[in-house]
Amino acid sequence: LLETKPIFHLFILPCASQQVSAMGERGTSNHSEVTDFILVGFRVRPELHTLLFLLFLLVYAMILLGNVGMMTIIMTDPRLNTPMYFFLGNLSFIDLFYSSVIAPKAMINFWSESKSISFAGCVTQLFLFALFIVAEGFLLAAMAYDRFIAICNPLLYSVQMSTRLCIQLVAGSYFCGCISSILLTSVTFTLSFCASRAIDHFYCDYRPLQRISCSDLYFHKIVSFFLCSIIILPTIIVIIVSYMYIVSTVLKIKSTEGRKKAFSTCSSHLGVVGVLYGAIIFMYFIPDRFPELSKVASLCYTLVTPMLNPLIYSLRNKDVREALRKILGKKIFLFNSILTVI
Repeated sequence: LLETKPIFHLFILPCASQQVSAMGERGTSNHSEVTDFILVGFRVRPELHTLLFLLFLLVYAMILLGNVGMMTIIMTDPRLNTPMYFFLGNLSFIDLFYSSVIAPKAMINFWSESKSISFAGCVTQLFLFALFIVAEGFLLAAMAYDRFIAICNPLLYSVQMSTRLCIQLVAGSYFCGCISSILLTSVTFTLSFCASRAIDHFYCDYRPLQRISCSDLYFHKIVSFFLCSIIILPTIIVIIVSYMYIVSTVLKIKSTEGRKKAFSTCSSHLGVVGVLYGAIIFMYFIPDRFPELSKVASLCYTLVTPMLNPLIYSLRNKDVREALRKILGKKIFLFNSILTVI
């Protein structure tokens, strides 16, 4: 019997702007001596700022083009109305937004002498970045589970990965991101920033903010470490266990072509997960002794991963390539028709 494929055109953004405003107002009242911060950025010679600006601009342009393109392809091609592409569409949505929280301000600061960011702006930047980066971690775990069901239980795939479950997994990812972000931002901005206004980073992150605080950090570090642990460990365990079962199942496939196709599908996902989690673990679990290395690690998950995701999933994916070819073919046909009429 033929089953009707479920429609997965849904991109969810459960972001509570009231929460951000409330935290910004509360933070401002508690820290009236601080009205803005200075984002130090990269400690390089001034003549290199132009080169860094152009590099950031190129990467950000690729992020915009790749992720908007990926979402457009997934929403317009009916053949891509499957759970895997539903998750990929949301991954592109998350990558697009959290890189947009960081990159524009970083580029402006390459040309700005003051390099300042308001207190409310810093609260908002940390809140939104934490929301999207945590949501991405849970979404990658959901994608690993999706691949586990598709490869290990293919006959039950359409039943187990129902429309309702997919929506719940994505909504749950955003919800966990929201809760984690509210907790982390609230804890961070209860600190007193009387030591300095200069944040030795290119965006507002909680570890650089802790460095310039004159408060007792013992409780805050415990809470931050606890949050990172309950976010990173469960998601990485789900990913590792899923792929252990996947590899075990793939090795049992007698067909060389079948093994190659299965490994090709999963290797790109593992590559993205490796880069993202490797950089995050270095940034948040290694002792904070090398600020410049932390900035480089931050680039991996703020700009490099959002740039690579659409490239990996489009260039290595036959369905996406065919959908893109179909869209481009229609555009070329329409363009030729217009030229003929003119």
